[in-house]
Amino acid sequence: MKILITGGAGFIGSAVVRLAVARGHEVVNLDALTYAACLANVAPVADSPLYTFEQADIRDRAALERIFADHQPDVVMHLAAESHVDRSIDGPADFIETNITGTFNMLEAARTYWEAKGRPKDFRFHHISTDEVYGSLPADKSVLFTEGTAYDPRSPYSASKASSDHLVRAWHETYGLPVVLTNCSNNYGPYHFPEKLIPVVILNALASKALPIYGDGSNIRDWLFVEDHADALLLVVEKGELGRSYNIGGENERTNLELVQTICAILDRLQPRAEGSYADLITFVTDRPGHDARYAIDPGRIRNELGWAPSVTVEEGLERTVRWYLDNEDWWQPLLKRDGVGTRLGTSKGVT
Repeated sequence: MKILITGGAGFIGSAVVRLAVARGHEVVNLDALTYAACLANVAPVADSPLYTFEQADIRDRAALERIFADHQPDVVMHLAAESHVDRSIDGPADFIETNITGTFNMLEAARTYWEAKGRPKDFRFHHISTDEVYGSLPADKSVLFTEGTAYDPRSPYSASKASSDHLVRAWHETYGLPVVLTNCSNNYGPYHFPEKLIPVVILNALASKALPIYGDGSNIRDWLFVEDHADALLLVVEKGELGRSYNIGGENERTNLELVQTICAILDRLQPRAEGSYADLITFVTDRPGHDARYAIDPGRIRNELGWAPSVTVEEGLERTVRWYLDNEDWWQPLLKRDGVGTRLGTSKGVT
């Protein structure tokens, strides 16, 4: 199977690229190489005859049509997106242009290609999205996001992803484009760009800097190891029912404070400080505007219909992640110099 993967130099996209090539699929990695992308993420497979890279922006319709024509993919896995909530608060325009207009361009380029090929039955357009489109959950652990949960996005990022989800469904219903959708919980693992919570905590701790936690640290997230997610995504693109969405969750709910304390305990064991615990560096900071209280996914549909379940607990995954960052300073050190990294973002309101 030849897979066109957008955003394949990003965090989740590169995990999909690495796994797909390892499983013998041909992969065309389409990435604009914006600030959060890194070709080192796909270095383990870059020399494979199964791998091809195309630098292009999903906002460039002509470039997309050329890439479809040149590479003739069997399926598309659309992961390219602006994804950092804090950046969306400070500059929502990029999120509208990439996540909404870019997805429109991908859908139209895919539809043009699919129709020109005679509408092959095996073609799939797999749109990868987020659980943030559903809004916020109450503290009651019995209440989970399902595929039937009404959309209620609270940030420019989640609103842009909700919009793109609706476009994908509309292209299926209106034009018959064969699509599948997935919405995932918070990912973490190796190659995570150092502006998100887990890598920020790890790298700040190693530098003896404050470990910032929004509000009182009580916000809850369901954590999904990125390699588990990549496995689920490949399963859905191969076997998912057309027009259907699948929620992918790690079944690992933790408060942000609990998560950071776990990371500190792992670092205390693997690379102890000269004095005290890394937890001594925890600092509570002003909360993010519109910060959702809790996300948690019910992955029952993908488990029951496709046989997938997460294989990595958050404790196991964090251990593997911390060890990876300790062993790969040559990967993350240059990224700390990129625009906005290490700076508190998302505090402004009404800035475009």
